[in-house]
Amino acid sequence: MGRTAGSGPRRRMAWVYAVFPASIAAGPLGTLVQLYLIELNGLTLGTLYASLAVAVYNGVGIPAAIFWGFATDRLRRRRAIVAASYGVLALVLFSFYLDRTSAGTVVTYSIFSFVSAASATPLNLLIMETENKGRWPEAFARLSMMSSVGTVGGLLLSTVWVEALPLLDLAVPLGLLSLASAVLAALTIRDPAINLEPETMVLRRPSFFQRLLALPLIFLTVPRVSDFRRVFRGLKSGLTNYVPLFYISIVLFYLSSGLFNTSFVPSMRSFGISEGETIAVILAGMVVQTLAFQVAGRYVEQRSLVMSSVQGLLVRGLCYGGLGAAAVFLPSFLFLGPALLLYPLGAGIAFSVYYTASNTMMFGTVQGKNPGASLGVYSAVVGLAGTVGSLASGLISVYFGFYVTFTAASVLLYLAVFVVSRLPREPKVHDRTPA
Repeated sequence: MGRTAGSGPRRRMAWVYAVFPASIAAGPLGTLVQLYLIELNGLTLGTLYASLAVAVYNGVGIPAAIFWGFATDRLRRRRAIVAASYGVLALVLFSFYLDRTSAGTVVTYSIFSFVSAASATPLNLLIMETENKGRWPEAFARLSMMSSVGTVGGLLLSTVWVEALPLLDLAVPLGLLSLASAVLAALTIRDPAINLEPETMVLRRPSFFQRLLALPLIFLTVPRVSDFRRVFRGLKSGLTNYVPLFYISIVLFYLSSGLFNTSFVPSMRSFGISEGETIAVILAGMVVQTLAFQVAGRYVEQRSLVMSSVQGLLVRGLCYGGLGAAAVFLPSFLFLGPALLLYPLGAGIAFSVYYTASNTMMFGTVQGKNPGASLGVYSAVVGLAGTVGSLASGLISVYFGFYVTFTAASVLLYLAVFVVSRLPREPKVHDRTPA
């Protein structure tokens, strides 16, 4: 009542700054874990351990998303969940420094996967519960930007750090940053008087997109076998095959991503690229991705969703294939050049276009009678595809070579292009979906 018109929204959204330090802490961790396992075990065994770590991380993400989705719904205490998750993340990061074994690193990384999933849903719901509906797009954009810029900051810090100091020692400042987020969350988040159900996230595009970007797994209900049958039973008919074909393309995309992303860091180390340079390549990809997402929405709006998806998949496939060719035909010391060029193009521009288009398509498929079941099936196939791709990645790279892994990832994307191209053209985004 006593607030000015301008101070109210700013004060309500002050909690968003709590996301920034934790994003710095979490952003580079996947790359750092892979680099440390290689440092600890050598390239061959380290690549297998890195593959196992990423696969377990992806696999744990499935029950984590289920658990925290229901916990958020039952507890209805946004501040407690967010602050506690950041606090526990700090302890997990500190434990990386204390346990210097390969098995311990893999287990700790899996615990990180479970705990880091806790904040995604309550942060999204906080915006919808505390902001006017007209400000939701702006508020979600701010939350997304805070997370993206934090991730970029974490990668930048890591790039500088590993060139001068031991890699594992970085776990200490990262843990302190996560602890700072826990304190900020406890001080700035106020539990709203009225709580929304998690189902409300799927009714509005801004919340749906932000939630999937934060964690591409949403379980409103635990999917049953009958839900999978319902989604895929229309595959044989041209009138009902849109949803099953779309889901098959998603499986191919995440299988490809699991294959490529898991082996990309070990491949750079195998070609003599330093740890700092390796992180710098990942940093370049994240910077381009952050910028590309600012224009991807407008780009996709001017084209059909199918065409945008095909374009993103084709460019990403060309980048993966190009890196596979570079791994075969270029001397090792020259691999950094195509890595700096093709990785930001594939992980930044191509990914942002495809992700925007495919999530818009996904948004349309879950607006029917059973959004919970549809999202459950989607999340399950995403999680399983990523896990299988990551597990296979290390084995293929060690026994057949990184170029085979990259080529296989590229072929999967071309198969996804074939599947997506069979989908009917749809109306433009702004003609079909509410803001």
